[in-house]
Amino acid sequence: MPELVSATTIGAYGPWAAKLLGTEAGSLSYRRSEFGDIDAWREIARGRLTACLAAPDLPHHPTAEVVDRWSFDGLDVEHLRWQLGYGPDTEAYFLKPAGESGPLPGVLALHDHGGNKYFGKRKIVRVREESHPLMMEHQASYYGGAAWANEIARRGYGVLVPDAFPFASRRVRVEEVVDRIRDGLTDDDPEHPDRIASYNAWAAGHESVMAKSLFCAGTTWPGVFLAEDQQALDVLCARDDVDETRVGCGGLSGGGMRTVFLGGADERIRCAVCVGMMSTWRDFLIHKSYTHTWMVYVPLLPRDLDYPEILGLRVPLPTLVQNDEEDQLFTLEEMKRADQILFEVYDKAGATDRYRCTYYPGPHKFDRSMQAEAFDWFDRWLAA
Repeated sequence: MPELVSATTIGAYGPWAAKLLGTEAGSLSYRRSEFGDIDAWREIARGRLTACLAAPDLPHHPTAEVVDRWSFDGLDVEHLRWQLGYGPDTEAYFLKPAGESGPLPGVLALHDHGGNKYFGKRKIVRVREESHPLMMEHQASYYGGAAWANEIARRGYGVLVPDAFPFASRRVRVEEVVDRIRDGLTDDDPEHPDRIASYNAWAAGHESVMAKSLFCAGTTWPGVFLAEDQQALDVLCARDDVDETRVGCGGLSGGGMRTVFLGGADERIRCAVCVGMMSTWRDFLIHKSYTHTWMVYVPLLPRDLDYPEILGLRVPLPTLVQNDEEDQLFTLEEMKRADQILFEVYDKAGATDRYRCTYYPGPHKFDRSMQAEAFDWFDRWLAA
């Protein structure tokens, strides 16, 4: 008779799969005794991350076109767009205090996933008196009613908020896919809430198609994210009103995930804030893969580096992780294990003053109190 096991997301196969992953530090973990020289370790570990991500080669320093400029609520706003050589243009907003010429510290503000691919940058900004009602609801639910990109810009930052692949301006248009998988959708009256709900339901199902196709193309979803976020970082760092030596990034959920990869891979990110997206591969494997998008997974990497150790590749650069204790996307036990992993990485590097992990009551969110801590963290490391 088979051994009785506790319930997992993949049933009786869970304990077997967990044994494949193991409980010891991965082969390229900085926590292992054979790694001493931090720069030598980082070169090896980042090389492995790069190989597993298989990010597409993109042209460097895309040229951002200014579509429009205006002032709103004490901020100067630019609507930007640039072309990456494939797909629709990437659109973005750039925000800074009105009248400031800089150079200002910069923040690449990364929007969430939220099961809503129709919207992207609008989830975390407010650039007109009238906002879409769904975005007002979104900000009320996840951000304490704040447009957090506006709030950090108001503190003296140049903030770039790009649409991610495949959200908003970068989303997949249903009229461009084969008839068989359109499910009868059209793009008429696209801003209507019912139409948006239908599109988001379709896009959720399309994730598996996209993930399979990216694998067939020899790349990964996190690899595409990283490549495109680095292009956005090029745009931000190239601005005359931004100090490229004082740039950070951050975001909630999907934005936190993008922070993990961008912050771990690109040393231009001098300060990173990961919100509501920190756990372990074991948590995803046994407990929570069904709550997560295809966008997080990197084939073959988990035996070499645990998920938090991707962000740990930036050690000793300043890093803040914020968790919600009742976050439905993770188990608290594995959030705390991820915290311990990152602490050990920073402790071994003699940089515990540059790592902080905090826990807040409540579900998945980046509310006003969390924003206050995050903004103070950016100020501490970027504003001076």
